[in-house]
Amino acid sequence: MAATAASLALDVTSGLRASDLEAYYQDLHRHPELSFQEHRTAGILAGRLRDAGYAVTTGVGGTGVVGVLENGAGPVVWLRGDMDALPVKETTGLAYASTVDGVMHACGHDTHVTWLTFAAEALAAARDAWTGTLVVIGQPAEEAGGGASAMVADGLQERFPRPDAVYGQHVAPGPAGLVAHTPGLIMSAADNVEIVVHGVGGHGSRPEATVDPVVTAAYIVTRLQTVVSREVSASDAVVLTTGQFHAGLRPNIIPAEARLGLNLRTQDAAVRERVLAAVRRIAEGECLAAGCPAPPEVTVGASFPATVNDAALDAEIAAVHRDIVGENAVIDFGPAMGSEDFSVLVPTGVPYDFWFVPSTAHATWQAAPGKEVAEKITGVPANHSPLFAPDLSVLLPGVRTLAGAALHTLGA
Repeated sequence: MAATAASLALDVTSGLRASDLEAYYQDLHRHPELSFQEHRTAGILAGRLRDAGYAVTTGVGGTGVVGVLENGAGPVVWLRGDMDALPVKETTGLAYASTVDGVMHACGHDTHVTWLTFAAEALAAARDAWTGTLVVIGQPAEEAGGGASAMVADGLQERFPRPDAVYGQHVAPGPAGLVAHTPGLIMSAADNVEIVVHGVGGHGSRPEATVDPVVTAAYIVTRLQTVVSREVSASDAVVLTTGQFHAGLRPNIIPAEARLGLNLRTQDAAVRERVLAAVRRIAEGECLAAGCPAPPEVTVGASFPATVNDAALDAEIAAVHRDIVGENAVIDFGPAMGSEDFSVLVPTGVPYDFWFVPSTAHATWQAAPGKEVAEKITGVPANHSPLFAPDLSVLLPGVRTLAGAALHTLGA
């Protein structure tokens, strides 16, 4: 079946021209849209799917797009690509760099939409090669953490054919030409946590008449560094980052409150609860020590579950991909600390597979310091960097790996 799916994928994509993929991708890259604002991107995807013969529903979960192509009796496959960009100012210097100030496709979702579009079109044009139903999902707001949930809340799992398998892939740093598969846990759970510290504001010349929330929040940030180093086993993978610290409007005014934004990555549910408890305890303790007029507000906001591939399905799709990109080009990076809401879309009990497509240009990769992958990968632009620029050489192979996965389930 692996060889059949691979040969079918190569066959159905044989007519694709790299120049067409590049033009489509570069247009998307020039016009990035933030979470739940992907109106242009969704419109382009929806139009291409309609032209290819899909029954298209727009506005699912806000700006989501769902295309359904029924092609006789057989399995149902969902293919998913996310569409949103990030509030990052691009500094790549590319000729097709973002034209939207302060907004960039810094996580490669323009690449994902390109893969999704051309795989969907190629499969639609080759209906004689497979039977069943193909559902193509353009998901909004992955970066904000609410896009998949919004589509599910809008009836995604009830309004459209229930899948037998769900597939997705993500561009990543690493040498272009590889495909990275990991059976089981592949991406971590993530939680965004907000801490509001309440103080007593006043004039900067009279700190004795205030309770300074900036100092208290600074102590919280410093103490949080001990959570991973002193409260979690070295064998547990945990990252706790303070990415936001907001307080005050003028240098001579002590503000009445300070706000911290944290991001937590974990791979075990019990560890997650232990770390969240530590965050609450530290915030409350520091506020108590400072004499704050009220306890801190600690709120867990947007969350992503861990992404856990069906191990058997992943082995099957990895075999398909070996036949597409080469036996030695499929590797295992192991579980990543990055997170996704891909699995939120998947109905309970349905197997899914998610993999990475490394996209660093060979010259950039060779110039990075170090010899091993783990060393070199820290020296190249990664997702969310203002310098992140997937090499165009990954566009056609990415279409083939996505189509190959679909054909593994749908193949005639």
